[in-house]
Amino acid sequence: MFSQISNERPEPDKVLTDIANYALSYEVASELAYTTAQYCLMDTLGCGLEALDYPACTKLLGPIVPGTVVPHGAKVPGTTFQLDPVQAAFNIGAMIRWLDFNDTWLAAEWGHPSDNLGGILATADWLSRTAVANGQEPLRIRQVLTAMIKAHEIQGCIALENSFNRVGLDHVVLVKVASTAVVSELLRLSREQTIAALSLAWVDGQSLRTYRHAPNTGSRKSWAAGDATSRAVRLALMARTGEMGYPSALTAKTWGFYDVSFHGQEFRFQRGYGTYVMENVLFKISYPAEFHAQTAVEAAIKVHRQLAVRGLNASSIRSITVRTHEACLRIIDKKGLLANPADRDHCLQYMIAIPLIFGRLTAADYEDQVAADPAWGPRIDAIRDRIACVEEPAFTADYHDPEKRSIANALRVELNDGTVLDETVEYPIGHRRRREEGLPLLVEKFTTNLRRRYAEERQREILEVSLDRKRLESMPVNEYVDLYVP
Repeated sequence: MFSQISNERPEPDKVLTDIANYALSYEVASELAYTTAQYCLMDTLGCGLEALDYPACTKLLGPIVPGTVVPHGAKVPGTTFQLDPVQAAFNIGAMIRWLDFNDTWLAAEWGHPSDNLGGILATADWLSRTAVANGQEPLRIRQVLTAMIKAHEIQGCIALENSFNRVGLDHVVLVKVASTAVVSELLRLSREQTIAALSLAWVDGQSLRTYRHAPNTGSRKSWAAGDATSRAVRLALMARTGEMGYPSALTAKTWGFYDVSFHGQEFRFQRGYGTYVMENVLFKISYPAEFHAQTAVEAAIKVHRQLAVRGLNASSIRSITVRTHEACLRIIDKKGLLANPADRDHCLQYMIAIPLIFGRLTAADYEDQVAADPAWGPRIDAIRDRIACVEEPAFTADYHDPEKRSIANALRVELNDGTVLDETVEYPIGHRRRREEGLPLLVEKFTTNLRRRYAEERQREILEVSLDRKRLESMPVNEYVDLYVP
């Protein structure tokens, strides 16, 4: 029987109002969150600078219409582009994510909260340049850090209990939602306008995970977050004009997000919004590897060293058993042909084989020059074929434990002579439990990436201000971004 639905406009969904209230009104007081955001800003921009070495990334950058320059537009670090904030957000977001080397959040839904910097920095820079041109005060980097903390929190808290990948949707939906919220605050939208913008983000068609999984794994996974954060800027700008929203975008029967895309289930929340996610975010410091593999790579490096001490190499390996957590098996346990770099950097076996053979794992190791090399390619594939992956239930439990949030992997390597080498790594170098050990290495990573693009004096200038939080926070956004222009 057909049942008529009331046309009375409902109150906005609580999920929308909670996000809007947090984005517009929450006062961040955590010094740890701000300090972590400071390092996150450095690391995220550094990842973008490294990506500029890859033509597959740079071919997507620049204005939509070649030669277009936007007066008072946002500048794209490491390039000479000055663009409207929507296209600048795509450029910056694509650079950040290209090499899978920026920060990570692991929960029921995994993702990379610093992907939101594309929309945040582009909007803040554009607003600042426009303000200066009109004789007004620009935004300060403190506001960028605040927006980063809030974007991390929105994306991460929704991800804690809600798995979008299980319904076939990509995690970048959360980048779009989080970026929409904090960009709305930067644009000084009203609460009603912010809720409208958020509803537009949820009503949008959401990206399928097709491009992250066999047999379709491809480079869209490297620009999907740029697409999401730029779309957020576009939707927030539309809401600023007074464009209407859709108050029950999530809960509307039949037509809302829950019924259409989430199997009729409402979101669950483990905690309210605060500063938890930024304080506990995971940095990728040593290896450009999908984060579920970080500890496996670290363990493989240790095995490589043990082999070297014995005067042996990877050809001495008979078999490898990897005990891991369920999420790792679901995402990156992969056999068979690997078609491209995007396929390889989401293959656990490949990310173990490279360090076992070479004692390293760099972004260049995913390229055809290594994988298709006639001397090395067959050796890599031979090691991959000897790797068997199994779930360790205790690792899965600790992965979801909010007090541990471990990402454990254990390698049991049997050699041809029967010798067995065991290496277990529970927490990767970028984990909060290893912050003291990791931050100096993160600064070293940032310094290396600055060296790729700038002369020594400019490197020193960027590094000095970036490491001085008080000076950094007070710096106009446009002046800080100008440091990154070649």
